[in-house]
Amino acid sequence: MRGPLAPSHVPIAKSRGERFDDLVLDAVDRLKPRWGKQLATVEFAVEEVPPAADLGDGPGLLGGEPIPFGRSEPAAGKRPAVVVIYRRPLEARARDREQLGALVHDTVVEQVAGLLGLSPETVDPGYEDED
Repeated sequence: MRGPLAPSHVPIAKSRGERFDDLVLDAVDRLKPRWGKQLATVEFAVEEVPPAADLGDGPGLLGGEPIPFGRSEPAAGKRPAVVVIYRRPLEARARDREQLGALVHDTVVEQVAGLLGLSPETVDPGYEDED
């Protein structure tokens, strides 16, 4: 895990990973006007891929759950709540940057909804589940 995301200085050219981080930060920023208090202590992070433990094993994967786009973990003790977004599965699913931004936003909404015990439509009334 690269760690919590934070706005950074604007470099001359951003890497693919940095552009993805920006999409995650943009999605979080879109939720802050309504959910800022609830999100104030949540850490958002990006990982390249889900841990192997989150994936099926062998041929069973084909008939099992799809590869996750993210995960959330509630706060525990002194550890804050965490939302992790997986970059490579989302990039593989998106046709273009616009669709990638929409997928990242939907994934952030779904993970925040899970943490808050709400439906994604409650967290973001514009959310539309395409599956």
